[in-house]
Amino acid sequence: MSNASLPLPSSDNADAAASLREALLGADFTADGLLELLGAPAYTALARSETVPALRATRGDGTLAALVRLFLLQESVARARVADVLPVDALLESGWLTEREGELRATVDVRPYGGPSGEDWFIVSDLGCAVGGAGGIGKHEEGVVLGVGGASTTLAGITVRTPVASALDLGTGSGIQALHAAQHATRVTATDLNPRALRFTRLTLALSGAPQADLREGSLYGPVADETYDLIVSNPPFVISPGARLTYRDGGMGGDDLCRSLVQEAGEYLNEGGYAHFLANWQHVDGEEWQDRLRSWVPRDCDAWIVQREVQDITQYAELWLRDAGDHHTDPGQYAARYDAWLDEFEARGTRAVGFGWITLRKTAAAEPTVTVEEWPHPVEQPLGETVRGFFERQEYLRTHDDAALLAAHFKLADEVVQEQVGLPGAEDPEHVVLRQHRGMRRATKVDTVGAGFAGVCDGSLSAGRILDAIAQLVGEDPVLLRDRTPEQIRLLVRQGFLLPVGE
Repeated sequence: MSNASLPLPSSDNADAAASLREALLGADFTADGLLELLGAPAYTALARSETVPALRATRGDGTLAALVRLFLLQESVARARVADVLPVDALLESGWLTEREGELRATVDVRPYGGPSGEDWFIVSDLGCAVGGAGGIGKHEEGVVLGVGGASTTLAGITVRTPVASALDLGTGSGIQALHAAQHATRVTATDLNPRALRFTRLTLALSGAPQADLREGSLYGPVADETYDLIVSNPPFVISPGARLTYRDGGMGGDDLCRSLVQEAGEYLNEGGYAHFLANWQHVDGEEWQDRLRSWVPRDCDAWIVQREVQDITQYAELWLRDAGDHHTDPGQYAARYDAWLDEFEARGTRAVGFGWITLRKTAAAEPTVTVEEWPHPVEQPLGETVRGFFERQEYLRTHDDAALLAAHFKLADEVVQEQVGLPGAEDPEHVVLRQHRGMRRATKVDTVGAGFAGVCDGSLSAGRILDAIAQLVGEDPVLLRDRTPEQIRLLVRQGFLLPVGE
């Protein structure tokens, strides 16, 4: 029997979920407990769908080892090993477990998941899909529902987490984003084209002790009609593929049309000041700049920040998703035919590469919204929600401050920014100066000596103009000329988060 046809635990039995949660927590079946039991190498191997190290680490007789084998590693466990910990009869009746000849098996995978404030949560998914990585057991099946993966945690990390009245999780899957949203949104709506995914979301929320969401079946914005939200999040089936073979990854539209539609229509469903966060793939097409392609997606009433994190040529991209579906384990001829179909699709669309990244929108009433499209493949420090919020607030600040207002304003240097001087050994002056962030996006930017001196003394006590006048006197430069040419550099440092406005 395939995963997608297996019966699921009863999502209406709140008592069974509550008793299972209590039992798992009592046995330290948590993210911290697993790390301690398995050790870091085996724990991180699970994220690559490699289970052998975890199986070796759970060969003992301990209760926690038995629970790991039962709920995370798809192993059968003797009833006697967990009877003192789990309410076995209740879990059998409600469908969380099955039993055969005294051996228990789980009907779903349950993965401990640590919340941002130390919460002990559990993500429920199809068997073999609680752990990330390509080629996982069962992922090749239509309708299968995956658990936590790198994309899930990335989206959760970049989402702005201010308290809101309403949040929408489009394509909820196993409910990870809805679970996060439930911590700071009064009302959460979660949608999915796959009705099985909605049942998993209900199980995830129940087992995590979170409020239930308003669950609706349907595609894109169809299930929410004319409603609007303060927050929209979506980790959609963004894979650009020939056809809609796998629900969890293939959007069923041509090329990158699904991601484009999600972004273009988002403004209609956002309240003023609301945020929308998407993960997406986009095509790099012959004769078109990828930045221009993405700018055309942005609604006219939204500011946008689009970050390309990775680019793959079409062969790398096809191989990645063929492995993800386990096609590399199939008949070589079938594998080659599917590979060929991917390349045919790309050739027909003039696609030479595929980009991956984040798209964040903020609904604005500004006459001229700001759209920033950039490539940033470098390491960042998650979570980035506060960094994202600060980015949009600074764009609004710059939009409403002309050069005169900028020179009258006060700024402070952001925390954990360091200055590096680059030049030949023994040289009297550096060739250039670099400001580098050690938090958030971890940016680095070159500045001239005036910019470096200006940033170094920004502590909020003096206006930008007064600081520049002092620098002009120090270096013997005309203060008027310095005031004329420096605002552009100040804007760059504010835009990138090196300088923060104060006192407004």
